[in-house]
Amino acid sequence: MGCGGGDGTGSPAPGGSGSTVTGPVTVFAAASLTETFTQLGKDFEAASPGVRVTFSFAGSSALATQINQGAPADVFASAAPANMRTVTDAGNGDGTPATLVRNQLVIAVPKGNPAGVTGLADLTRPDVKAALCAEQVPCGAAAKQALDTAGVKLTPVTLEQDVKAALAKVKLGEVDAALVYRTDARAAAADVDGIEFPESAGAVNDYPIVVLKDAPNRPAARAFVAYVLSDTARGVLTAAGFQAP
Repeated sequence: MGCGGGDGTGSPAPGGSGSTVTGPVTVFAAASLTETFTQLGKDFEAASPGVRVTFSFAGSSALATQINQGAPADVFASAAPANMRTVTDAGNGDGTPATLVRNQLVIAVPKGNPAGVTGLADLTRPDVKAALCAEQVPCGAAAKQALDTAGVKLTPVTLEQDVKAALAKVKLGEVDAALVYRTDARAAAADVDGIEFPESAGAVNDYPIVVLKDAPNRPAARAFVAYVLSDTARGVLTAAGFQAP
């Protein structure tokens, strides 16, 4: 998904590097970064008119697998350190990943909360259908940790491959609740309500980002990472509900 065209002239790279960057840059990013990175990609292109940013958004585990199998990409932003380690342990990172933001879970319910869900224990009620992300996906690993902390044994009606898919089940009315990131619930506020729960504080995910070793456009990749780590980008991320690292 491209964020816009370029005129090929080049410009000073965002993030204060002072260099010029041009050409395409491909970013593999966790599904929960969809809205914010799409916006940041447009902002980055505006600041560097010679660059075109293309995103691939999916579950972090799937993206890590694709990178390790040789999929061409310049940057990887994961929703958890474990999936980033899969890439760096394979020697596919260029340097040490930087922590971009943190994110916390909420219980997403259809607007108005028709099932009356107030906490994790309510998800085990026989009249409540709940969705979770699969455990290999960061939102699923965080959900398991939160449920274990609460001592709640939950059998979901579906396990989804990324947080957007879990949220879609709520938006479509196919489930009564799903554990998703606070940022995703906020982005879908027209259709869902996000219910905070205390156990989420013990299952906060750090989001690392790294330039990839075989990045086809390393200068632009480094400039993009510098930009999303800048104070300007941090404002966009925190406004969406992400926490500073």
